[in-house]
Amino acid sequence: MSAAPARPQASAPRTWRQRWRGHAGTLALVLLVFFGVQAWQTRTVPAALDDALLDLPLTTLRPGAAEQTSSLRAELAALQQRHPGRNVAVYVWAEWCPICTTMQGTVDGVATDLPLITVAMQSGTPAAVARYQHSRGLAWHTLVDPRGQLAQGLGFGAVPGFAVVTPDGQLRWPTLGLTSGWGMRLRLWLA
Repeated sequence: MSAAPARPQASAPRTWRQRWRGHAGTLALVLLVFFGVQAWQTRTVPAALDDALLDLPLTTLRPGAAEQTSSLRAELAALQQRHPGRNVAVYVWAEWCPICTTMQGTVDGVATDLPLITVAMQSGTPAAVARYQHSRGLAWHTLVDPRGQLAQGLGFGAVPGFAVVTPDGQLRWPTLGLTSGWGMRLRLWLA
């Protein structure tokens, strides 16, 4: 005579803590991959701004002012004079970039209360960039970088890019791709 097969024991339902522990490893792996990809994408961002890069002559568009030729050094100095001791955000974008279009509201929000310079990379002539910004209602302080020299010098071969410039000229917390407003603000605060 054969023995009856043993019935599987019903397991006790898992508590929320047990479920959370199961997901914590997955969350840690996702965060590790995310930050690893960010570190790899921004590996060419220099730690400090180069003098040649700082003095590259570019057209500057400011809200309510006529376009003029300036440099990143002059524009950073003007912002740091208005905001002494504060970090300055640098946002690199392009008119043809769909992610940049998605981020316009976020950048507008950051620009309302924090020092921010944008760099229009390979987006056409200063007049074309001014028309684009006007058509979108973007009142950004913008350096027009038609050949992408400034963006490349900052280490951004793609857009959108974001970095923080400290008062002593160091580049901190670079990121490439979609970035949230709180992420931008956190980077400005941490730098």
